[in-house]
Amino acid sequence: MAERVIPLVDQRGAALAARLPATPVAATGQLRDTLARPLRDLRISVTDRCNFRCSYCMPKEVFTKDYPYLPHADLLSFEEITRLARQFVAHGVHKIRLTGGEPLLRKNIEILVAQLAQLRTVDGEPVELALTTNGSLLARKARALKDAGLQRVTVSLDGLDDAVFRSMNDVDFPVAQVLDGIQAAREAGLGPVKVNMVVQRGTNEHEILPMARHFRGTGIVLRFIEYMDVGATNGWKMDQVLPSAEIVRRLDAEFPLQALDATAPGETAGRWAYRDGAGEVGVISSVTQAFCASCNRARLSTEGQLYLCLFATQGHDLRGLLRGGASDADLASAIGHIWQDRGDRYSELRGQLPPDAGGGRRRVEMSYIGG
Repeated sequence: MAERVIPLVDQRGAALAARLPATPVAATGQLRDTLARPLRDLRISVTDRCNFRCSYCMPKEVFTKDYPYLPHADLLSFEEITRLARQFVAHGVHKIRLTGGEPLLRKNIEILVAQLAQLRTVDGEPVELALTTNGSLLARKARALKDAGLQRVTVSLDGLDDAVFRSMNDVDFPVAQVLDGIQAAREAGLGPVKVNMVVQRGTNEHEILPMARHFRGTGIVLRFIEYMDVGATNGWKMDQVLPSAEIVRRLDAEFPLQALDATAPGETAGRWAYRDGAGEVGVISSVTQAFCASCNRARLSTEGQLYLCLFATQGHDLRGLLRGGASDADLASAIGHIWQDRGDRYSELRGQLPPDAGGGRRRVEMSYIGG
């Protein structure tokens, strides 16, 4: 087996200053980037910490007990997050997803949920508010999150076999407690609950059919995600990717499927219905079928850096403006200017890019800005 090399350079501070453009960019809800893509989806990371050490995200070799997490003073407060989110919504965002790290580790996260639940889109509708979690704390938090205004949760679960799951989370956490969290979310009304499984060839691909059997007919939407080359610490190799087409083939052989249309522009998951009416599954072809052309997502890191792509090497520092006395109009103008200049399409160009395409900078880690 080849030796695994773990780069230890911290890329969190590699941010570009967010500046006020000479010509202000008004928030009209019609913002477009250089490829005419609108801004509709905002992912907000509320913490860079996680209690799991999944090898594809926060490998234990890098994220040790001595890892220098961001100090609390560097994190955006709930009020700062809400103020920035309001400007994104004014530019056309309809959906906000809270991520991490593990977002339920952020103390009093329900307070932030309640604040964001008050936001309204340019059409006067409530913003769609969701959260992605590893499920470890969900059983105790589900009811409070729902009461605060959270609408949906997505739970990351990479297998039902307890030994496989404990090995993949690398902290010996039992799968039963995650399943308890999923049930608590259903009972609280945080639905439809979605379950995401990252499929890594040679590691958990044998769990595809057991996962499908378990969630069929429950109303829970199971989605399979191709193992991605996010960040620089997970040792990604293309031969560890199980293409989504193969996942669909395996599922269809046991549970005949039929393709479904997307529910919204920019949707990342290909949707498939069980022909016997037992619900649906999804596949996210993040490697083999790029969806850059319709990508309408921005990502806000826990200390206020705006990232325009999951595979970005640099963010734009909005916290500097926020804490430097910028008005709401200034913040909206800066965000608009950054998005208007966006031309990111890494997944479409993956095979054409040279190894040093980042100019010596490594891609940001998924644990830092969320998936």
